[in-house]
Amino acid sequence: MDLSDWITGHAQRTPSRTAIRFESRDVTYAALAHDIGRLAGALAACGVKTGRCVAYLGLNRPEELALLFACARLGAMFMPLNWRLAAPEHQQRLLDCPPTVLVVEDSFVAHTATFTSALPAMTTVAVGSAPPGWLTYEALLARAGAAPARAEIGHRLPLLICHTSGSTGQPKGVVLTQEALACNAVNSIAMHDMTADDRVLTNLPLFHVGGLNNQTTPALQAGATVVLHSKFDPIATFDAIERERITLTVLVPTQLTMMIAHPRWETADLSSLRMITSGSTIVPEHLIRAVHARGVPLVQVYGSTETCPIAAYLRPDDAVRKAGSVGKAAPRCELRLVDEQDRDVAPGTRGEILVRGPNVMTGYWRQPQASAEALANGWFHSGDLGHFDADGYLWVDGRAKDMIISGGENIAPAEIENLLLECPEVAEVAVVGRPDASWGEVVVAVVAPKDGATLTRDRVMQILEGRIARYKHPKQVLFVSELPKTALGKVRKEDVRHLVANAIT
Repeated sequence: MDLSDWITGHAQRTPSRTAIRFESRDVTYAALAHDIGRLAGALAACGVKTGRCVAYLGLNRPEELALLFACARLGAMFMPLNWRLAAPEHQQRLLDCPPTVLVVEDSFVAHTATFTSALPAMTTVAVGSAPPGWLTYEALLARAGAAPARAEIGHRLPLLICHTSGSTGQPKGVVLTQEALACNAVNSIAMHDMTADDRVLTNLPLFHVGGLNNQTTPALQAGATVVLHSKFDPIATFDAIERERITLTVLVPTQLTMMIAHPRWETADLSSLRMITSGSTIVPEHLIRAVHARGVPLVQVYGSTETCPIAAYLRPDDAVRKAGSVGKAAPRCELRLVDEQDRDVAPGTRGEILVRGPNVMTGYWRQPQASAEALANGWFHSGDLGHFDADGYLWVDGRAKDMIISGGENIAPAEIENLLLECPEVAEVAVVGRPDASWGEVVVAVVAPKDGATLTRDRVMQILEGRIARYKHPKQVLFVSELPKTALGKVRKEDVRHLVANAIT
């Protein structure tokens, strides 16, 4: 058994039901099962087998989901790449986990060609037009011979590698097993009361576990229809909800802010929605009120890349009574809140959120020390702070780590700081998040130039250009003579945040 059996089973029972609606085409469960079989055979012909990796770079497409399930059938790993990253960041991820096959949407081929020569030999495939030396996606499928024999795939085999930023600034490849995705699907179906009659709108990027696993893979497990958008657009989202009679969707706070600010918000027909799910960061209360005012329950989910992501959730019948809470532990998860000595804290007392369950990662790819620290004593240590109320509902209070979450993207301050410190004119730098009504947080760099050096914002931005994704670039640069520090010389990040909050923008 493997995750592709979800699709095979629905293809046998409801072959003509639409599995994925994308742009102007419908992919039925029968067609998706056929595509997965051909793709598994084609990948196997290219050398993909248990333990090997297939990577994808591009916007959301049905082919990306077919690749995931084809890898599941072969016992291989699927690694979706964040298309917003810069070329050096993509190169680093592909060097860390070299794929046997790299599939790239044609609009990203020129970008990819700038670094493929530095990578180990692999089969490169373009979805769309292909340059010399590359296969088209159709040519890849033509390589499929007889379907590979169905091997017994262990449920603990790694299936998905999704990257998350760490506090050190080094990206971490989170390794999730087939069992983790299956467990997460159980959690999501229970959270949403999901059935085959649901119509799920996905416009979050599938390279995030939120876009891939909050509702999309669970919907395919349940036999529902996924209406897939290549990326988020407020107008397209309103159109889809009304035209497709969408019943479930995930909208992170930044997306909700854009939707609520749009002139269509007050008059759009949202009557088909049973609920809107949100998360990825603390959801502001005014957004919750605005959604509830339209008669739609807004339910929050708590988790992270390391938990696949659903670890806790709020039920729709609690959406008003417990607005702002992330609910209780998902069916196959356990939660703890602990103090600095790893002791459980009493209700109402703040502690670090720990998660345990089969949906939790097995570790970080090729980072045993970081894995051991994150999974100490069999619990995932999230670095998030929260408290239980008297009814046992979890409330997230903040992050113990310095991570910035802007528009649903995790940004590690250390990654930006390390690059800026390479500049000979920079003596010190601290990067923090500043609250922002549209993005949740925006990146701010506080820079102390070396004596005699003259630094400008343009110079700081030039250092980062082309080296990290644009969404990680500071929206504000402040210059100071010296950063605030402790008696031991450690930068006081909280003092830096106060400095940023009091600065004139």
